[in-house]
Amino acid sequence: PLYLRALAYMIEENREFVSSQELGDRLGISSVQIRKDLSYFGEFGKQGTGYEIQFLRQQLRQILHADKVWEIALVGAGDLGHALIRYEGFCDKGFCIAIVFDHNPQKIGRKMGGFEVFDAESIPTIVKERGIKVAIIAVPASEAQAVSDILVKAGVRAILNYAPITLSVLPKVQVQYINPIIQLQHMAYYLD
Repeated sequence: PLYLRALAYMIEENREFVSSQELGDRLGISSVQIRKDLSYFGEFGKQGTGYEIQFLRQQLRQILHADKVWEIALVGAGDLGHALIRYEGFCDKGFCIAIVFDHNPQKIGRKMGGFEVFDAESIPTIVKERGIKVAIIAVPASEAQAVSDILVKAGVRAILNYAPITLSVLPKVQVQYINPIIQLQHMAYYLD
């Protein structure tokens, strides 16, 4: 993903080619590591010329499955869920929130950012029917594991978890954790 972002910026700059050295400099990675990473997937560059940016970006998008549009199930229609719905950057990158779930009767059936909020009890049926493979969990920590279990049982294979808890999932399920407090604590360590 870092490589894709750097390549996208270079395309905006109307660049055609980039060397592993320049790509590495932009990303804070050695040119040796860039070449090693890319060679894992195939031959993309030419010695003395570098990498053709459009072609490399296209190939990396295919390899990383970033050339598809993924429907996302969002579980949690609270403040965080509402903010995530309003964020327009997801769809721009191929991850579109398609459905929203919550267990709060006051939210079920109401519209939130153009989405009807569905009862969390309907997760198994709707997620299976729509073939949704990606979900975002934006519920309290006390509910996150149960929500994760339901999502995985319904066929979800990738979860972005905002709840401050480590989920127990099958090895075939990818989980990424977003916890701003941990990042802030990490940064605070380096402050005077």
